[in-house]
Amino acid sequence: MVMFIDKVKIRAISGSGGNGVVAWRKEKYVPKGGPAGGDGGNGGNVYIIADETLSTLLDFKYKSKFIADNGENGRSKNQHGANGKDIYIKVPCGTIVKELGTSKIIADLVLNGQQVLIASGGRGGRGNVRFVSPVRRAPQFCEPGEPGIERDLELELKLIADIGIVGLPNAGKSTLISVISAARPKIADYPFTTLVPNLGVVKKPGGDGFIVADIPGLIQGASLGAGLGLEFLRHVERTRLLIHLVDASQEDPINNYNTINQELQNYGGRLKDIQQIIVLNKIDITEPQKLSELTDYFKTLSPDIFNISAATTQGVKELEKFLMQKIDEIPPPNLEIEVEEDHAAHDHDDSGFTVYKHKKIYTISGGRIERIVSVTDLRNHEAVFRLQNILRSMGVYDVLEESGISDGDTVSIAGYEFEYYSDKLKEVEDEG
Repeated sequence: MVMFIDKVKIRAISGSGGNGVVAWRKEKYVPKGGPAGGDGGNGGNVYIIADETLSTLLDFKYKSKFIADNGENGRSKNQHGANGKDIYIKVPCGTIVKELGTSKIIADLVLNGQQVLIASGGRGGRGNVRFVSPVRRAPQFCEPGEPGIERDLELELKLIADIGIVGLPNAGKSTLISVISAARPKIADYPFTTLVPNLGVVKKPGGDGFIVADIPGLIQGASLGAGLGLEFLRHVERTRLLIHLVDASQEDPINNYNTINQELQNYGGRLKDIQQIIVLNKIDITEPQKLSELTDYFKTLSPDIFNISAATTQGVKELEKFLMQKIDEIPPPNLEIEVEEDHAAHDHDDSGFTVYKHKKIYTISGGRIERIVSVTDLRNHEAVFRLQNILRSMGVYDVLEESGISDGDTVSIAGYEFEYYSDKLKEVEDEG
């Protein structure tokens, strides 16, 4: 038996880019030296990849946070920092990737090896050698690396089984799957023994096989959330064929049959159109006259009728032979799930900022602003001049003025404090 969890939430974080560096050539016989700061390495990407060896999302119950490596900072002598290592999150084939909160579908991973980029790594910052120009021969500044991307996602498994077995609780679905495959599901005589779908592989004489799924918990009202059916009806959508298992020994098997079909109809989508074969089970404990009447009735609905006893295996071989033939005739469904373009996988913009005022101190917080300050040599006039230009272009000074800042008030960014004077900013504008 293969037990599985079919919906999980994960957090994926790509690596941040390494910072560029300000460095200088210091060789003994190079008297004038020159800038030699290397670029930071790119952060690692995060991918999700389909793996046919997996059949469940159970592993994500124990690990749900995935973090790629950051890029290394640049080094002197024009040496670039190493790129962060990419990570690949393996999921079963048939997994749909959604953005948590919006439910936007990012990917539908059906084929083995199919992958999707969900968070690109941040670009490494440029070292000071990158800013050399005819008028700036010795730049005193560098760039910080871009931040990584943090995303909360939902993984939903739509089971890729060739054949689905549907029927009311206690119709014998688990017993049938146990006799036609190597699966060993829990079997008992009370409702909802099966709490999750069971998978079984039916071997063909040629060596290959097909997958059969026992879909649990279908009762009247399942499509509206009653019982367990709503949780698992999604797994029927990808099947090629349905075995509609009917307990012939029950008081009203025809009504039971109609109940299940009505739920499939109510659920909508492809379910109502999937080809069915009708299998009357428990014929070993059904009165012959009743069985004959049921068989005649169901033959008016479908030409494919089988009478079996899963408990004694009577008639099971004939059913298996038919399934092997049928599965070769029916091609896999071509389910087109609308996947939206995923801009968030490449969105490294953290230029937003907030201003908090306490007395005469204005504290500015924001990812990009703090990163820029962290790589600025605040003892160097040229580097500070460039920082002020960046703050002005980002609209920081406009927000400060709207917040009521006055000359002589203190501005604090990432632990660095300076006094605000509007006339000095005017000088910067004029020089810029």
